[in-house]
Amino acid sequence: MPAVMADPLTLPRLPLLPQEGTDWRRVAKVVTAQRHLEGEGFQVRRPFPGIDLSLADPFLLLDHMGAVEYAPGEAKGTPWHPHRGFETVTYIIDGAFQHQDTTGGGGLIADGGTQWMTAASGIQHIEQPPPELVAKGGLFHGVQLWVNLPRAQKWVPPRYQDIEARDVRLLAADDGSSLVRVIAGSLAGHDGPGVTYTPINYLHATVAPGARLALPWPRDFNAMVYVLSGRGTAGVEEVALDEGQLAVFAGSHHKGETDGLVVRAADGQPAASAAGWEILILGGLPIREPIARYGPFVMNTRDEIIQAFEDFQAGRMGTVPAEKVPHRSAADEPLA
Repeated sequence: MPAVMADPLTLPRLPLLPQEGTDWRRVAKVVTAQRHLEGEGFQVRRPFPGIDLSLADPFLLLDHMGAVEYAPGEAKGTPWHPHRGFETVTYIIDGAFQHQDTTGGGGLIADGGTQWMTAASGIQHIEQPPPELVAKGGLFHGVQLWVNLPRAQKWVPPRYQDIEARDVRLLAADDGSSLVRVIAGSLAGHDGPGVTYTPINYLHATVAPGARLALPWPRDFNAMVYVLSGRGTAGVEEVALDEGQLAVFAGSHHKGETDGLVVRAADGQPAASAAGWEILILGGLPIREPIARYGPFVMNTRDEIIQAFEDFQAGRMGTVPAEKVPHRSAADEPLA
């Protein structure tokens, strides 16, 4: 797994959380991701939406792409399409993906890089595997996360962040056994490179077989753990969690000194996870605003969704370069 690797013994360590005095979050629900076809026909596993979105707030969607070994000619991406009202965050673990948008943002991300696109007031973009991957085939593995924006930020200008693998903040578990990559947010005072409008934590951890990983957690954030590969348990009650499953933790209801999350990797891991249990750890400050959602647009009211369609059809979400011809997208469909 090329996503940034390092010897945890050489990295700053997370604090040791005391068993007494730490309010350990408990698992409220486990969700198994459903399979969907996206873009030009590539398969994703999607743990949410599908659960009550208030449990995931401020996150809107998580798509797990792969891991898949493409044969020559098989790799697919998305056509040009619009977005408004939120952010798309594409994290590539293995392989590569190209991004281009109508503000001029974009580039190639690979092996631990992240494309962070704030659609906000409106943008069009395209995401494609590079020509070499299409021609030769190869391993591809990544995730896309949609992060909602509060009402006040849905109308800010679009922006793009190219976060390279070397930019990610690397930490070790308190015992030095496991590796934590901080892509965005802050963990025990260590900040990730992603700049966010909505306060969130976005982490990728490799938990050594049989090891326990305990994290201090913001009291006002929700918390979820999604399994990219391997097996383990979540919470002090050790709820089993396998590849493609999402654990949703209960909110904080106590007044102890610290909130904590704890996970543990199984002693035996599948061959593909020999280095450890691969998990995403997500959390954020809930926005708690009304959500109106249709296709590529996420706003607060139905009238704003209708306006988004009208603005897109009138060309007010950027201009696709002349040599590119947009495919039919969800924004071309009538509003139900």
